[in-house]
Amino acid sequence: MERDERPPSGGGGGGGSAGFLEPPAALPPPPRNGFCQDELAELDPGTISVPDDRAEQRTCLICGDRATGLHYGIISCEGCKGFFKRSICNKRVYRCSRDKNCVMSRKQRNRCQYCRLLKCLQMGMNRKAIREDGMPGGRNKSIGPVQISEEEIERIMSGQEFEEEANHWSNHGDSDHSSPGNRASESNQPSPGSTLSSSRSVELNGFMAFREQYMGMSMPPHYQYIPHLFSYSGHSPLLPPQARSLDPQSYSLIHQLVSAEDLEPLGTPMLIEDGYAVTQAELFALLCRLADELLFRQIAWIKKLPFFCELSIKDYTCLLSSTWQELILLSSLTVYSKQIFGELADVTAKYSPSDEELHRFSDEGMEVIERLIYLYHKFHQLKVSNEEYACMKAINFLNQDIRGLTSASQLEQLNKRYWYICQDFTEYKYTHQPNRFPDLMMCLPEIRYIAGKMVNVPLEQLPLLFKVVLHSCKTSVGKE
Repeated sequence: MERDERPPSGGGGGGGSAGFLEPPAALPPPPRNGFCQDELAELDPGTISVPDDRAEQRTCLICGDRATGLHYGIISCEGCKGFFKRSICNKRVYRCSRDKNCVMSRKQRNRCQYCRLLKCLQMGMNRKAIREDGMPGGRNKSIGPVQISEEEIERIMSGQEFEEEANHWSNHGDSDHSSPGNRASESNQPSPGSTLSSSRSVELNGFMAFREQYMGMSMPPHYQYIPHLFSYSGHSPLLPPQARSLDPQSYSLIHQLVSAEDLEPLGTPMLIEDGYAVTQAELFALLCRLADELLFRQIAWIKKLPFFCELSIKDYTCLLSSTWQELILLSSLTVYSKQIFGELADVTAKYSPSDEELHRFSDEGMEVIERLIYLYHKFHQLKVSNEEYACMKAINFLNQDIRGLTSASQLEQLNKRYWYICQDFTEYKYTHQPNRFPDLMMCLPEIRYIAGKMVNVPLEQLPLLFKVVLHSCKTSVGKE
């Protein structure tokens, strides 16, 4: 959630709202440029440079949105690049409910996945340029656009091509599962940075479907992700799991990570008087204060990391400015979930959106709602421990694919270190849950995707988005 703007007009958005029982904590103004300049200045006495993306303006050949570069052979935006990669890596087979000629634009590209993938192929996106392990970065950056026949396109769109590839690997597969660098088609466990299957099984078309879910959501929709995407098992299914010990070094490093965390309850007041009607501006201001507090905790966390001295201040600044939204989202869904889905949910329940707000809700917001609800239930099911949370947070933070880093190779080694440590811990602690580790890792790319999508949600729509998500999650969990 970016805090680059002040609350929308209307209502009392100030900290001293009459409905709140306690005055809000004294916090600095919302951060500029997505992070707190003063706090980061403590890390780096020099100037802080933020990558400038306002380079040559090009349009995506798929949807017409602003292009970010050459992806899989053609000029495209980040959204279409990610969509094409997920579709190919996860072997998606879509269906068009119309005439297979849907309009592709920035606002309409999510309405028909079939036509979007079809246009990707027709415009020359090269599926052979996608790395087979699902990790970021093209397999061969010299590969350009390709022109394939209508017959081959049809084989891909119908799934026939994927079935033939699956048969090929089942006959010629490799049984080596020991390294996180193995290809996804050859290994039963995900590799660092592997892409989560994120098919949207429920399409919420238009205002009426949204209003029905918002007004009478007894249970959230069922999200059918591709089953058995990773059938990883560290033990034979025919034999009981064997007792094992945790590596002493893993225990020490995990303890250091947990010690760096501030696991105390959030200090931002979220209690309001009974019967008080919260306005949109007041709820927005509260969300800003929560984001501020969570962000300051991430900055303090960085300074306590066991590998703090191993990287430059410039790299830490770059990492934080690129991942702070993901870190806040991860912490809100795990260690602070009781307050977020308890106290904050009670506040959002006292906010009543207008019909105009409901009508103007964006497609991006709809997708974020779906994914957040799914992710909440995933974490609620897993009951992520503090140790697992600390490892997941470090793995997500140590993203060597962020632009502007000076020590990408060193970051990759640190990322793998905590990847293996997390795997070692989960296999030791949860012996009877052999799929737990891949389940945890599959949540990270989804968190990155959601955090990226939330940037596109208009700020004035965030109060309604949080109301729907928190109400849906709290209601469904209460009925379990």
